[in-house]
Amino acid sequence: MRYPSLLFFVLALSSLAMAQVSPPQIDTVAFANPIAEQRADPWVYQSEDGTYYLIATVPAYDRIVMRSADSINGLREAEEKTLWTAHPSGVMSRHIWAPELHRVDGTWYIYFAAAEASDIWKIRMWALSNDSEDPMTGEWKEEGQITTDRDGFALDATTFEHNDERYLIWAERDGDGTSLILSEMSNPTTLTGPQVVITKPEYSWERIKYNVNEGPAVIKRDGRIFVTYSASATNDHYAVGLLWIDQDANLLDTTNWHKSPGPVFSSNEEVDRYGPGHNSFTTDADGNTVMIYHARDYKEIDGPELENPDRATRARVIRWTASGFPDFRQAEGDGMESEAGSR
Repeated sequence: MRYPSLLFFVLALSSLAMAQVSPPQIDTVAFANPIAEQRADPWVYQSEDGTYYLIATVPAYDRIVMRSADSINGLREAEEKTLWTAHPSGVMSRHIWAPELHRVDGTWYIYFAAAEASDIWKIRMWALSNDSEDPMTGEWKEEGQITTDRDGFALDATTFEHNDERYLIWAERDGDGTSLILSEMSNPTTLTGPQVVITKPEYSWERIKYNVNEGPAVIKRDGRIFVTYSASATNDHYAVGLLWIDQDANLLDTTNWHKSPGPVFSSNEEVDRYGPGHNSFTTDADGNTVMIYHARDYKEIDGPELENPDRATRARVIRWTASGFPDFRQAEGDGMESEAGSR
């Protein structure tokens, strides 16, 4: 993996706040933040007909719920439906974390984490499928575990297609922390070929309380594939990092990947944003790139972080620099105004 120098990082990503960014069109239409209270690890999928689906972790960690609407703002008031409930016992009975919705070859899939209630370190990745046109209807079938070579603590699976190949990125325990691992897939539930580590927690900001790289999300633009990920404990130290690779490079060659030495999106007490992370990407009605993420609006947490229910789903527009990098607008809040018309 190639690690850019601090100077390169400043030039490439500090330009986010400079004149490289085209002046946004501002109007009074805002995202109705928070989009969902007490919903962590949010994933928003926009279908071909324009419908937005929001799926996320619930505080009880015992079920998978989803809501749909014609706009991102509409998700706030949309009725939530339980699609699947944890088993009474066994390996799918607890720790139902970070569900993601994907459409692959006409079939809906949900990737999620689960384990026995008594052993969080037995968390593994699982999948559901649904052949209905609308994922809010029809039957969700259990497809079983997505097995990995390491067969360790594994979660946060996300999938994407590139050059007619399907890939999975996930977080798995590797050494003294969790790393992001990439592999090709022979089908939406089966890994094939080498499973390579594309990032591990090595910088100090990735190793606060826990050594963590997790929550990958993929976005392609202007000849690059970008992967955001989240690092450290899920308190105010939780933050977003960035990987990128040239679209023509071999994705499984780790030397082709680049990594930001610092977080690209993190806590900002001036705008009451604490522990942002585990994001996904979508587009709004005007074609703007939108990051969906969770955060708290206060810093101090009583008790263990994962027992605190107040990570809320938020939305914010991502800008793009003239050099083709995402600008996460670190200094700005989600605000009462945003760069678009109807949301």
